[in-house]
Amino acid sequence: MAKVKPLSLEKILFSQGFGTRRYCNDLVYAELVYVNGQLVTDPDLTIQTEALNLRVDGQEWAYHEKAYIAFHKPPNYECSHKTKHHPSVYGLLPSPFIERGVQCVGRLDHDTTGLLLISDDGQFIHQMTTPKKNIGKIYRITTSESISQLQIKQLLEGVVLDDDPRPVNAKDCVQLEDRQIEMTIVEGRYHQVKRMIAAVGNHVLLLHRVMIGSYQLPSDLEEGKWRWLTVEDCALLGKNHTK
Repeated sequence: MAKVKPLSLEKILFSQGFGTRRYCNDLVYAELVYVNGQLVTDPDLTIQTEALNLRVDGQEWAYHEKAYIAFHKPPNYECSHKTKHHPSVYGLLPSPFIERGVQCVGRLDHDTTGLLLISDDGQFIHQMTTPKKNIGKIYRITTSESISQLQIKQLLEGVVLDDDPRPVNAKDCVQLEDRQIEMTIVEGRYHQVKRMIAAVGNHVLLLHRVMIGSYQLPSDLEEGKWRWLTVEDCALLGKNHTK
């Protein structure tokens, strides 16, 4: 593996979303930037980015060339920069993420909770959202009425939604309780899970995404919180869950 080329501190700060190049220079000159615990006052100083930790105006920040994060979406937040009725999930993230242009990897409805991926890597976003990759997304669904075995059979065999005559089916569907199932889908049509449940004569009360591929929402990641994805985590995202 080729060694990562060192970058100037000013370029590092800019790449991480701490502002314009001029503002990043000013942060350094104002003695507000620490590199691996040491104060640095020269914005042109070249620094190795591997295992680099910054403290910028009191904010701790680990360098990542690209942002790959897992976020536990709470209810009543929209996955949009331009919201209509509810606050944005982006408002729960540190401002450098917004500056570097992160996007939700697919959207969850405002009332849907659970695992949401966020990144500034366009290729990663495409790979995780295209149906061609056949990556399963697992949702825990609580319904208003009891779920019958016939309904589960219909979801697995395929149902027709009102905007497309082509049937859409669940890749897997497991009953957990009388009114709760876990369903795996590989597409991401508008309100797809809710419309699939409606198509078999039931109604979604609660919808929670628990897993993408083989990466499960961490049990210790609280609602509204985020964490960096590791290389191992990203590998799990591309592998479908098997029982």
